[in-house]
Amino acid sequence: MTTTYSDIPLTRPATPLLDRIDSPAQLRVLPESELEQVADELRAYLLYSVGQSGGHFGAGLGVVELTVALHYVFNTPDDRLVWDVGHQTYPHKILTGRREELLTIRHRDGLAGFPNRAESEYDPFGVGHSSTSLSAALGMAIGSAIDQPQDEQAGRRCVAVIGDGAMTAGMAFEAINHIAHVDLNMLVVLNDNNMSISKSVGGLATYFSKLWSSKFYNLFRESTKTLLKAFPSTSGIIRKTEELMKALVAPGIVFEELGFTYIGPIDGHNIPLLVHTLENLKQVTGPVLLHVATQKGKGFSPAEKDPIGYHALNKIPTPTSETPTPQPSRAPKLPKYQQIFGDWLCDMAGDHPELVAITPAMSEGSGMVEFAERFPRQFHDVAIAEQHAVTLAAGIACEGKKPVVAIYSTFLQRAYDQLIHDVALQNLDVLFAIDRAGLVGEDGATHAGSFDISFMRCIPNMVIMAPADENEARQMLYTGYVHQGPAAVRYPRGTGPGVNIEQAMTALPIGKGRLSRQGQQVAILNFGALLPTALTVGEELNASVADMRFIKPLDTALLDQLAADHTLIATLEENAIAGGAGAGVSEYFAQQGIVVAILHLGLPDIFIDHATHDAQIATAGLDVATISERIKARLLKLSGK
Repeated sequence: MTTTYSDIPLTRPATPLLDRIDSPAQLRVLPESELEQVADELRAYLLYSVGQSGGHFGAGLGVVELTVALHYVFNTPDDRLVWDVGHQTYPHKILTGRREELLTIRHRDGLAGFPNRAESEYDPFGVGHSSTSLSAALGMAIGSAIDQPQDEQAGRRCVAVIGDGAMTAGMAFEAINHIAHVDLNMLVVLNDNNMSISKSVGGLATYFSKLWSSKFYNLFRESTKTLLKAFPSTSGIIRKTEELMKALVAPGIVFEELGFTYIGPIDGHNIPLLVHTLENLKQVTGPVLLHVATQKGKGFSPAEKDPIGYHALNKIPTPTSETPTPQPSRAPKLPKYQQIFGDWLCDMAGDHPELVAITPAMSEGSGMVEFAERFPRQFHDVAIAEQHAVTLAAGIACEGKKPVVAIYSTFLQRAYDQLIHDVALQNLDVLFAIDRAGLVGEDGATHAGSFDISFMRCIPNMVIMAPADENEARQMLYTGYVHQGPAAVRYPRGTGPGVNIEQAMTALPIGKGRLSRQGQQVAILNFGALLPTALTVGEELNASVADMRFIKPLDTALLDQLAADHTLIATLEENAIAGGAGAGVSEYFAQQGIVVAILHLGLPDIFIDHATHDAQIATAGLDVATISERIKARLLKLSGK
């Protein structure tokens, strides 16, 4: 029985059995009777380590027993175990030789928060985005089958673990269709922990799940196939009888129709049942789907009650025996950009019944909880389905309404075709509120919004804005809303510089920036949230600083003026240099025949690993000191010294 904790341990718990396991091979030599103790110790250590380091929380607690069972039954890493998204892989990392390193997770030079091929041979596929596991595992199965004789049923097993939320993405359904078509030995574990696809029907369902996964039943099933070949006239009766029996108690008939052997739902916290079922399923040929029911946050009572709130956890300060130093009264907390968006959305919806807000499963992260409660008829959470979200917005716009798509920059990448073909090509009136633009700190490269300027700037009809502060974010959202046609406002994760937010909304003139500081010789063209950095450098070097505001269309009059009055133009953006806003400036100067020295400052042509945002900025060379040095070096080169 699972031990339930009410508090996170502040000191390392005793884990004598877990401490002996540095690889799944060592787990597999244990008697099955000790696996529940392994799971209890694993859960205790997970609670402690995440409390020390911070990181994803609830999902990992929910798959402790499943993780133990999978590594116990399958011969990892030779058997491929592919996790979807990766929020739930902390227990997997603990069992695969990274137990003590877990204290470094999401920290610079520490473990990644997601599976990473460069980190361990037990991570066969790197992930961060949802719904990739089925396609990747199928690819591995196909690749492995090439090296096997066609009549060999043994060999490498490929297992994909996917959540019920991730199963909503179109990519998952594309993979399911193909998995059934190629008919390779592959196991899909559907981890149902929240948005229940179907509910267990009590003891009868458990009984039949055991029956259908048993060696007897599957031997019977294979024998029946042979019999049907000999007596095809009886096939219809036998098949219908089997389907009707299963339909009475099983929710997975749709998977059966697609060509899967469906088992479940079974209790995902029952280790003996999991081990028994998985051992039997190893003998089943063809594609198999095992449906397990788990509880997010299992074993930690606060997380069980609030799985959304405990999706991730900040580091818990370690108490000391010293008398705490009195702290001065803190200034009010600055609002995050997601809150600014959420507040704007609510303010707009009251007077604009035509507004329709759309999110692909990121209501909380995008600041839309209040809006969803106050304006349910104007709110649509489409689950993890970014492509659908964008085309849905296009259809809504066709009916004369104004859709606002709230989406993370990294997830908009998944809907690029829809952005071009369904929205921009038809010049439809859709506003994109692009959150997490730029580097995102501890979530690392998989979630960084490094490319949205580059991939949007080349699309006709798009208007692209980048606010430098909180008030600009609010006014730009309004500007994009009243603009007729596709528009995007990209804003960063976290808080801004603390500028006063004007409640009155004023549309900005499209394609117009502003000069924030007048200087000499050097002009820094800032696109977005790095304006405070630009102004600091401007003070140090007596440089002009322009808050460009618009990436597309550019303020060409301002560009002409700055090029005429300055020796060096430096462009600054938290986006890839390749194809970014700075590239747009260079393209304009080239088209106009304007000859001026240009220095592009942005994200270099590398993926920047997880660290604090400040550390990532330093790695990218976008901190004050590095920018100043690079500008000075370029001026020195221009002077011929």
